[in-house]
Amino acid sequence: MEYRLLGASGLEVSALSFGTMTLGGEGRFAAMGNVQVEEARRQIEICIEAGVNLFDTADIYSFGKSEEVLGQALGARRKDIVLATKVFVGLEPGTNKSGLSRRHILEACDASLRRLRTDTIDLYQAHNFDSLTPLDETLRAFDDLVRAGKIRHFGCSNYSGWQLMKALAVSDRLAIPRYISQQINYSLLARDAEHELVPAGLDQRIGIMAWSPLQFGLLSGKFRPGQSKPSESRLNSLEAPGTVDEERLHRILAVLAEIAAQRGVSIPQVALNWVMRKPGVDTVIIGARNEQQLRDNLAAATWALTEAEVERLDESSGLPLPYPYWHQRKFAGDRNPPLKHAR
Repeated sequence: MEYRLLGASGLEVSALSFGTMTLGGEGRFAAMGNVQVEEARRQIEICIEAGVNLFDTADIYSFGKSEEVLGQALGARRKDIVLATKVFVGLEPGTNKSGLSRRHILEACDASLRRLRTDTIDLYQAHNFDSLTPLDETLRAFDDLVRAGKIRHFGCSNYSGWQLMKALAVSDRLAIPRYISQQINYSLLARDAEHELVPAGLDQRIGIMAWSPLQFGLLSGKFRPGQSKPSESRLNSLEAPGTVDEERLHRILAVLAEIAAQRGVSIPQVALNWVMRKPGVDTVIIGARNEQQLRDNLAAATWALTEAEVERLDESSGLPLPYPYWHQRKFAGDRNPPLKHAR
């Protein structure tokens, strides 16, 4: 397993990390998975044996149950791993129960610490952008948690480019720590982040944590032309946002299948490997319903695509440049070169 520094911090994280949305099985999250403590403990051991050291959850996953299961399953292993969770969505109705206000952040952090059975969270992440709360208030609350020893670092998730840059500017103005990471949707099907978020991350040294690298299972190889829909899939209950370009999906899957066959690996491994090879990506978050799926996904860290294979996948999945990037590339390309293809 390769280890990378997360953003500009000194925190070392594994190139593959384990996402725990499948833990708990409460409410609408039951469709993602229903992994309980004993099975979670086994999955954690498999991950650690493979070299994974980053485990990511959120208070909203299974409405707190994911954190509870993870905390119980980790036990003494807590000291060996990097623990990350998130705050934003309220777990109960009422005022001041959601968002990124000082009150909600401080209360939610204490609740997460109790559920996770730990004294400190290594990476505490804003799960979304809160346009109603001043960034000064949000960032000072995170800084206060660092000073109190309840969290070690903080990051963001699902911000836009301007929102990320504004947050960094506010931190600089206040002379407090910055976000060290951004958790973003990044896959062969979801390359929108390459227009703003990836360049911003590279420029500002904000580490990228890629979520849904198989795009809700669409890149798992289970969704092929002429094949029936699998009985178990996140897409059965959680539709991928936006309109999926079927022609583009099938084009990508054809290249994935060809490379997988040539290398003797699975289609998901190729899709995961592509994200791992992209500039700015420090860790790729994988999940699994069962041990077999987990072991196959982890195997993606045991080999590497060539630059030629990365370029083939780039070509099959490419998106047209939006304005102003097409204009910059067309009329000022020598001053605005494209991102390097692979790490």
